[in-house]
Amino acid sequence: MSRRPFLPIAAAALTALALAGCASSAPSGGTATDAAGTGYVTDGKLTVATGEPAYYPWVIDDDPESGEGFEAAVAYAVAEELGFAADDVVWVRTTFDEAIAPGPKDFDINLQQFSITDEREETVDFSSPYYETTQVVVTTGTSPAANATSLADLQSLLIGAQTGTTSFSAIEQVIQPTQGAQAFNSNDDAKLALENGQVDAIVLDLPTAFYISGVELTDGVLVGQLPTPEGATGDQFGLVLAKDSPLTADVTAAVDALRENGTLDDLATEWLGGEGQAPLLK
Repeated sequence: MSRRPFLPIAAAALTALALAGCASSAPSGGTATDAAGTGYVTDGKLTVATGEPAYYPWVIDDDPESGEGFEAAVAYAVAEELGFAADDVVWVRTTFDEAIAPGPKDFDINLQQFSITDEREETVDFSSPYYETTQVVVTTGTSPAANATSLADLQSLLIGAQTGTTSFSAIEQVIQPTQGAQAFNSNDDAKLALENGQVDAIVLDLPTAFYISGVELTDGVLVGQLPTPEGATGDQFGLVLAKDSPLTADVTAAVDALRENGTLDDLATEWLGGEGQAPLLK
């Protein structure tokens, strides 16, 4: 962080500055806010939240402190841009719904694949996007959805997703199944319902779909990607902050810098991969 050199000023003003300095503590070497009480949960620390558990490929082995997994790595990259050492990153856990509910937060930033939406922006702040993905239909080889090649093929089937997510909205808005979208409390619950034959398919973001279909499901099948409506962007993930947080501008600048210098693309290639392997459904 660059420092402004002192200029000769009155002794009284120097005393006032010294007293003010006693009340502040800044992280070393970056652009993080210098003074206590200006937005950070703990002065001199960056408090980062994720889910419990946090899943591959976003976090490896539910251990975000390792920095392994796409979102864990992004968190440490953002921390570095803000001027925090890795040892000054503190991890906490929240549920998905707690993070986007109105009210004060026990974190500075939270990342667990939160899609940026107008509705959510009424209660929390978002950084600029650190990742953009599409939604993918996943099933098993014995399901009637396994042979679907179009949206029309899916409309008579039972399709489910975690409630409150962009995946759930995509079922309602893009597939428009005749029996409605089937709601589950988590991706794990949706996956279990698929395995038990309670639904014919589930919808997930692309990286999660690759993992669940290839690792967690027996005979998992990627049916295909859902189209993005004309004029819209893909599903964009942003860091969640408290509403009107004084940190939002700095965090957004950090994410923008990581996008511009290629770090976000490099981390996505390292931890996510698999882009383009699911056919587009029309």
